[in-house]
Amino acid sequence: MTRACRLLMLMALGLVAPASAQTTPADATAIGRGRVVYQTWCATCHSAGEGMPGTAALRVKYKSQPAVSAVLTERTNLTAASIKFFVRNGVSVMPFFRKTEISDADLEAMALFLTRRGTP
Repeated sequence: MTRACRLLMLMALGLVAPASAQTTPADATAIGRGRVVYQTWCATCHSAGEGMPGTAALRVKYKSQPAVSAVLTERTNLTAASIKFFVRNGVSVMPFFRKTEISDADLEAMALFLTRRGTP
């Protein structure tokens, strides 16, 4: 049984609280760092409001799923793996980001920031 399966089973039994309820001081620091990385590299395209190309593209992509927000910071279904994939590989007109631009540690922190609201 994988670690994720065991954790989900313990959460279902009420023996372990969801990760969002178990934020450690180290997690809080990483989330803060992730917020800075997001604001530096991603917010100019993926924030709320008009004129945000990343948000506009996601709005079109998810128009048939109104429960899915186009604004990344409002999403609850993002996974760390998907964030890392798209940051490193890009998609459509979104460029990829090199490790010299967003380090692995910064990418990990940003993934923690963007997934802090969700359960994946």
